This record gives sequence, structure tokens and C-alpha cells, in this order.
Amino acid sequence: MRVLIVEDEPKLASLLRKGLTAQGLAADVAADADEAMWMAAATAYDAITLDVMLPGTDGFTLCRDFRRQGVTTPVLMITALDTIHDRVTGLDSGADDYLAKPFSFDELLARLRALARRPREVRMPVLAVGELRLDPAARTVHYGDTPIELTPKEFALLEALMRRPGEAVSRFDLLECAWDDSYDNRSNVVDVYIGYLRQKVDRPFGTDSIETVRGYGYRLRTEEAG
Repeated sequence: MRVLIVEDEPKLASLLRKGLTAQGLAADVAADADEAMWMAAATAYDAITLDVMLPGTDGFTLCRDFRRQGVTTPVLMITALDTIHDRVTGLDSGADDYLAKPFSFDELLARLRALARRPREVRMPVLAVGELRLDPAARTVHYGDTPIELTPKEFALLEALMRRPGEAVSRFDLLECAWDDSYDNRSNVVDVYIGYLRQKVDRPFGTDSIETVRGYGYRLRTEEAG
């Protein structure tokens, strides 16, 4: 079993490496996000331990970058930040598990072994329409190299449209993708959120990609359909 330790504190990184190698595991250390990215992309690790408080690029951002670049290695996020919000942020960033400092080395080892036993999931492909890219696994959206921050509802609507580029998607189908049964299908909530989505996806880039299909729903334009 080979583990990548992403930790900028030399003393802790050394302790983790010595502890893992003493247990018969191979371990490499990366001290920052850039080093971690190229090592994770170049080597088939069985697991990655990732400190959140890295210099420059933090662990949450690095984990999202891992997933965006196709690194599917299980990630165990390690941090002194232990609120529910921090845990949710870590898991939503693409981490597979979360361990708060201070921690028992035995627990760390057990969690790494559990991660290594998990079958590698087939990564959902990144959706791309023109310059717009949506990563369902990492929950990220970019226009070119520019990240776009969306709410969960906005993300769900955009994903539904991007899965059927150039096709008209009914308001009812969009409603089912992002809301539960408590919403009446006569509600204008879809129209309201499409308006929000246009403010983030189209207006900043001078585009008009989300087209209204009168009396039916919406369509995401493609170059062919545009």
C-alpha cells in the first residue's frame, strides 16, 4: 500500500511517514499543493492524507483540483477544523473521509486501510458545452478557466441542461431535478432560478447560452444549435 502525505509541517509529516513505513506501508511526502498535484497525477497511490491548512492553496481547493484533474485516489482529509460546516466542506470538495486533529495513529491507519479496500468508483465524466464545464463529482463549474460559484439548486438545473445540450428540457423535468414533490408544477420557481443562473453563467461572459423555449422550458445552446 502506497500513501501520499500532503502536510506542510515537517515534524508531523516525518512522524506520519515513519509511522506508516514502520507498518510496512510506502509513504511519500508533499509539502504544498503544487508538489502534491504532480505527485498524485504521476503515481498510483492507494490513499492520500491531506492537511487542510496548507500554504497558498488550501486542502479544500486542492481536493477539488484533484478531482477536476481526474485524480480518483481516496482522500483522507486531516485538520484541526472540526465543525460540521468544515466536515461538509471537505466531503463536498471530493474527500472520502475526514479525521480531526489530534488523532490516534491507530485510527489513521485503520481509516487508510478502509479507504484502500474500497473499490474505486467509476468517475463521472466532466460535462462540457462550449467553454462551460461542469464536474458532477467535484461539484464545480467553470467557464474556461474561470470558476463559477453556484447554489445546489442552480447546479442541479445547469447539470440537467448540460446533460441534454441543444435539447429543450421542460419546466417539469427541471423541477423534478432540483426540487422535491412539495412544489406545484405550476410554480414559477424554475423560471426564477433560471434567472439566477443566467446572472452567473451568461452575463459575466457576454453569452446567451440558456434559451427560453416558450410554453415549454429551456434549452442550453450549442454551437450547432446556436
